[in-house]
Order: sequence, then C-alpha cells, then structure tokens
Amino acid sequence: MGGIEAIFKKHNDWVDIVQTFGCNKETAEDLVQEMYIKVQIKTNNGLDISFGDQDINHIYVFKTLRTLFLDLKRKEKNIYFESDEVLDDVESDFSIDNFDEVYDQVKGELKKMYWYDRKIFDLIDNGKSIAELSRDTNISYYSLYNTYRKVIEKLKEKLWD
Repeated sequence: MGGIEAIFKKHNDWVDIVQTFGCNKETAEDLVQEMYIKVQIKTNNGLDISFGDQDINHIYVFKTLRTLFLDLKRKEKNIYFESDEVLDDVESDFSIDNFDEVYDQVKGELKKMYWYDRKIFDLIDNGKSIAELSRDTNISYYSLYNTYRKVIEKLKEKLWD
C-alpha cells in the first residue's frame, strides 16, 4: 500500500482531526475532500507523501488540513463550530501518545534556531501566508519560503531521524 490510497484508508481519522479544530462533521468532511484533491494534484506532480518507512507523512496531511481550515476561517465563510461537550464525544482511533513530548521538543528546537528563522516560521505556521508576509515586510517571497522550508527540514532532521 502506498500513495494516496493509504491516505484514503484513514478517512475517518482525518475527519475526526478536523472536527477537533472546531468544525461540525459536514464541514470537516468537506475539508477532508479538499485535502484529497490537493494531495492528489501534488502527488501527480511528483510529491512523495511517504515519510521514512511509513506510507503516509501524517505531519504533511495534518498541516494541509490545518491550512485548509485556517484559509476557510480567514475567508469568513460559514463555519459551524461545535461546543467542547460535543467534541468530547468524537470517536477516534487516532491518537498521538507522546504529543506533549514532541511539542516540547519542537519548541525546544525552535528556541535553538536563529531568531529570524524562528520568527518567520512562527508567523507562517500561525496562518499568515508567505505572500502576505512578503507584502507586509518587503522581504522577497522566495527568501521567506526558503527560510520556512529550511526550518521545516531542520525540525524533521532533529526530531525524526
């Protein structure tokens, strides 16, 4: 198994993850379908969605879903958020046993990086587009993109090797 088919097999997990962002099930289903389209287009253009010996790069899928959610929220479309009580009832087989540990490791590695790299990563990771950041700061789009990619690669190298 590999490629996009491996992502399809975890459909319910992806929907559950998007619901934890605060969407209702219908909106979550729509965002997951948009993610499938995005990933399919990228894999057709040569993107390898595997990570190490795994068939799926879960981080890439999560970031894609999160970006789609933030784009939807930013555009202020009709998003229906559910209360915390409803979210507690979401059934999911998806779990990250050591999420806090990994999160602390990421924060620790970011603190070790040059302040500029860390700031660019934080701004983009928190939903600001590279193009928007480029316009606001008059820093070249490619410079911002390369800085962001460099930080991502360093984090992958430090945390998952």
